[in-house]
Amino acid sequence: MEPARTEIESVLASARGHGRRRRLIWLALVLVLAAGGAWLWLQRGSGDAASAYVSQPVETGDLTVTVTATGTVQPTNLVDISSELSGTVRSVEVTDNAVVTVGQVLARLDTDKLQATLASSQANLDAAVANVAEADANVAQVTAQFERAKQLLERNISTVEAFQAAQAAQAKALAAAQVARAQVNVARANLAIDQTNLSKATITSPIAGTVLTHTAEVGQIVASSLQAPVLFTIAEDLSKMELNVDIDEADVGQVKVGQPAAFRVEAYPGRSFPAKIAKVLFSPQTVDGVVTYEATLSIDNTDLSLRPGMTATAEITVDHVKDALLVPNAALRFAPPVTETGSGSGGGLLGLLVPRRPAQTPGIPTPAAADGSVTIWLLKDGKPAPVKVIPGATDGTRTAVTGEGLAPGDAVITDMASP
Repeated sequence: MEPARTEIESVLASARGHGRRRRLIWLALVLVLAAGGAWLWLQRGSGDAASAYVSQPVETGDLTVTVTATGTVQPTNLVDISSELSGTVRSVEVTDNAVVTVGQVLARLDTDKLQATLASSQANLDAAVANVAEADANVAQVTAQFERAKQLLERNISTVEAFQAAQAAQAKALAAAQVARAQVNVARANLAIDQTNLSKATITSPIAGTVLTHTAEVGQIVASSLQAPVLFTIAEDLSKMELNVDIDEADVGQVKVGQPAAFRVEAYPGRSFPAKIAKVLFSPQTVDGVVTYEATLSIDNTDLSLRPGMTATAEITVDHVKDALLVPNAALRFAPPVTETGSGSGGGLLGLLVPRRPAQTPGIPTPAAADGSVTIWLLKDGKPAPVKVIPGATDGTRTAVTGEGLAPGDAVITDMASP
């Protein structure tokens, strides 16, 4: 029995040894598979990093920089016409849209009272002239009396008192004649004023142009002693107009007199009108905290398509670069991410087999250098390569740049690809 028992124990021990070896083999296989998966995971991560960039090719071409502004179309010269006199409107000679010339009659006021006043002034002038004639006759009379008194005094026939009385009478007569002549001048001045007032009862156009609006109506009473109402509004030469636009303070430094522009109005959505900067005011305008500067654009409106008051959106060409290297503006703001290696790996056996993937933080673009150059990044062999360029004009989407190491067709990095 003892040999049989010993043989059974030997078989059982052999079976237990085979089971332990089997478990060790399975454990080793699992560890090998985990390590392989970790290696593939890290390799995939490194491959993604190499191809995780968005790029665009560098182009060559012309770049036009524009400034957009809005405003209204206005005549070059707009005149409001009122009346200097009070009175009743007797007639209106023109209507809206009428083309008038300099001096053309627009309206007439009632002149009955003015004509009566003019007649009175004329009569006063006639009386003043008659007074002068009377004064001259009196001067002649007293002068003769003075001469006789002088001769009599020389002959000792008359007294000194008589001579002095004749001398004083002559002086008074001469003074009275001067007063009479001054009264003639006053009467003539009053007559001129009344003649002027009578002429102003006829309202005429001071300029050649087009009547935009008129408020004068027959029978209307005009009171010039108060605020005189505007009877007519005339625009001078609608074939030459101007566009007044508000330039933002951020753009006004680029706007100069003589720059070309183009604008559109809602009345002609498919048409662009040419214009040119004629004036830029130094005086600011502040509305709701926004500072703008008014600029005036000259317009050729020979076909009379444009009308006063139209709202327009203008694009002013402030710069134009030909045959330039152009890069997207996003390339000037891009910097590759910074890779940070961890100080250790995860705990346990899995941490030893599967190390942590290196962490990455967003890159920060470097500021411009003293010479104005900035760094952009080209995609070469799947990796970013820095290139220094000097940026120039920009239209808000692309920027003209100059610098060595950059050629048309180079892939410039603009962003990181989404995971």
